[in-house]
Amino acid sequence: MDRKVIEDAMFLNCPIRNILARLCDKWSLLIIYTMNKAENETMRFKELQRKIPDISQKMLTVTLRTLENDGYVTRTVYPEVPPRVEYALTERAHSLLPHFNALIEWALENMDAIMKDRKKAQKV
Repeated sequence: MDRKVIEDAMFLNCPIRNILARLCDKWSLLIIYTMNKAENETMRFKELQRKIPDISQKMLTVTLRTLENDGYVTRTVYPEVPPRVEYALTERAHSLLPHFNALIEWALENMDAIMKDRKKAQKV
């Protein structure tokens, strides 16, 4: 999937389709969630990588760039040797968190029933 351009011939300006296509991939919400749960307001790349051990370096880089391009994350480079880079959530990301937390709460409330339904469907 081209992460730079999300276009649909029928729904070219659809805000839901356009935003969710980039925000609801495998890693974006997990990165935002992880950064929100961090002790500090900023996180370094390696710290994020340690907290999400199954993400590759390339995928973390690509996803952080996408989140930065869409205004969910800021990237600050400090002129040191070696260079220090820190990532932080923006106000836009913080405004998303109540909705995201509601989704997590819903998932926790319904997870057992969903898992039961999945097992039932596998038996058929």
